Amino acid sequence: MSRATRSYRTLTICILILLGLAAILQGCAVPLDAYRNNTPKLELAKFFSGQLKASGIVQNYRGQVTRRFAADINGYWQGDEGVLDERFYFSDGEIQSRCWRLRKDGDNYIGTAADVVGEARGRVAGNTLHWRYVLKVPVGDSEWQLALDDWLYLIDESNLINRTQMSKLGLDVGEITLHISRISEQALPPADKSCQL
Repeated sequence: MSRATRSYRTLTICILILLGLAAILQGCAVPLDAYRNNTPKLELAKFFSGQLKASGIVQNYRGQVTRRFAADINGYWQGDEGVLDERFYFSDGEIQSRCWRLRKDGDNYIGTAADVVGEARGRVAGNTLHWRYVLKVPVGDSEWQLALDDWLYLIDESNLINRTQMSKLGLDVGEITLHISRISEQALPPADKSCQL
């Protein structure tokens, strides 16, 4: 057996072991229903209506903070359909926008955005929303598709904590943590005219 074949075999075994460990760790995660009796109950149409402010950090797989940001969010709802107009201001000067279109179906939520592959899908239990989606992220001259495992915890009527694990091919690549506060029940006009109901 050649040296190159042995190296390839060793690398393949290491990747399979890492993927197996990732699957085991995911299986150890706290189930959403563990939060079903927590109050106050999270109602997205209630919390994400009007003007909100957020601030947060992005960490790499080692836990090192690689980016800091603030965000303005405006939420608009009509019945079971809503829009979140988000604008992110990163400490390095970059500005990003995202327009979420949300639909409520019982305890379930479905969301779409221009940089989301397909649909985000999730469910609320008690004070918690858990949803998953794939996000297109520019990296240098290429684009990565990262799987996001998103948990939102309502603290009180005006404050929410959002923690997101990011992975690629089943391997952890980082985490996002942000705090969102409601500041007004009156939303501002959409910054992006296409981001409205």
